[in-house]
Amino acid sequence: MKLTKKAHACIRLEKDGRTLVLDPGAFSEEDAAAGADAILITHEHMDHFSEERLRGAMEANPGAEIWTLRSVADQISAAFPGRVHTVGHGDTFSAAGFDVQVHGELHAVIHPDLPRVTNVGFLVDGSLFHPGDALTVPDQAVRTLMIPVMAPWNKASEVVDYIREVKPQRAIDIHDALLTDLARPIYDTVIGNLGGAEHVRLTSGDSTDV
Repeated sequence: MKLTKKAHACIRLEKDGRTLVLDPGAFSEEDAAAGADAILITHEHMDHFSEERLRGAMEANPGAEIWTLRSVADQISAAFPGRVHTVGHGDTFSAAGFDVQVHGELHAVIHPDLPRVTNVGFLVDGSLFHPGDALTVPDQAVRTLMIPVMAPWNKASEVVDYIREVKPQRAIDIHDALLTDLARPIYDTVIGNLGGAEHVRLTSGDSTDV
């Protein structure tokens, strides 16, 4: 697969001429989902889910479909009848030629006083895992782990421990729109030196094979 990083938590995967997009939210480019054959959404927060981004992609490609959890599906199923699929932990499905497994149920704790929303992670082709806003550990090996490096609900030591627990070959940054250029070298050093996996930071538009 070819992976292209988009802004914040969004990534694009391409294989055999088809495109899968994960989490094109409001912090991502307006065209982040453009050209998608399938779209996966981990949870309802606006930096991962933007109906505006979805609408552009769905209108441009009448064959495009969306897979997501119920909290998002309930908001968009009427807008895209027959094209939104509700999934949850333990489900498996095929989307645009990609094999996908669903792992996890809840968003990470932001603060004990705030209710937790639902959140799922997606393991694509038994190789790449996008956890959304959680530190979910799949029950099988992961070659490429997308790591949410900076969020109101985590700290660098938790990111390091997450990589150590999953044990991927490579860890690639996502959820980085709030991380300033001043802080990036610090995070790169901590994660790269302590995580135990090859650490990769891509700027928006950069691609790599996974």
